[in-house]
Amino acid sequence: MKFVRGFLLNLQFFTAIPIRTALPLDHQHLQSSIKTFPLVGLLQGIVYSALLYFLTNYSPLSLLASAFLLWLAVIVMTGGIHLDGWMDASDAFFSYQDQAKRLEIMKDPRTGAFGVLSVFVLLSSRFLFIYEILASMTYASYFLLMLIPFLGKSVMGIVLVTIPSAKKDGLAALFQEAGNSRSLAGYPLYLIVIATIFISGWSGIMLPLIILVSVAILCYYLIRVKVVKWFGGITGDVLGASVEGTEIMLWMALWLLHYFVMV
Repeated sequence: MKFVRGFLLNLQFFTAIPIRTALPLDHQHLQSSIKTFPLVGLLQGIVYSALLYFLTNYSPLSLLASAFLLWLAVIVMTGGIHLDGWMDASDAFFSYQDQAKRLEIMKDPRTGAFGVLSVFVLLSSRFLFIYEILASMTYASYFLLMLIPFLGKSVMGIVLVTIPSAKKDGLAALFQEAGNSRSLAGYPLYLIVIATIFISGWSGIMLPLIILVSVAILCYYLIRVKVVKWFGGITGDVLGASVEGTEIMLWMALWLLHYFVMV
């Protein structure tokens, strides 16, 4: 039951899905929440793939319109929570100040020019990748699309548990106090089960799947090295930026796969 409540807690925090139930925020439920980060990502991926399947097979809409609706769904599904972190972290990073000043900038509710520019680049890049992926869709594309939010949320969980917090308050610190290595024990199992299902559906998916997982791992190590240097550790905004950064790299990888592998 705690596992289910942890999953619902994630839906409340990280998606726009309305969960009206009041859920406890004690350590056990927060730990269950961390355990189910990848499952929330998988749910997002299933929604995106189902929408894409409908748009490409049953809708009279053009390729451009279909790409726009999927692009919009990715934003709406999360309620923009991670984009807010991306903008705040961008403002702090491009200030070129010391760690203390960067943390102070992230606290500021106002968005600066660098935050606006960075989110414009992020969203326009994602639209390009989505549009060109749709232009050369294969059967495997529906499966691989599901992996993007799944891997993004997996990286978020690993970052949360393995990288120290930059401050003692805030959303990241709240979750981090409840997390430990046991919180991540199910992540490899989730990936093995998903990979097995995907491979049974299409044998040629193995190489693209390995590439996407490798990109996610590289993103984690890059975040691990740079976040402590730039910010002194993680915050809620840094976590959000980590998700968006990882996912845009995965979108780019999937785009390139359609050019050079899935042809």
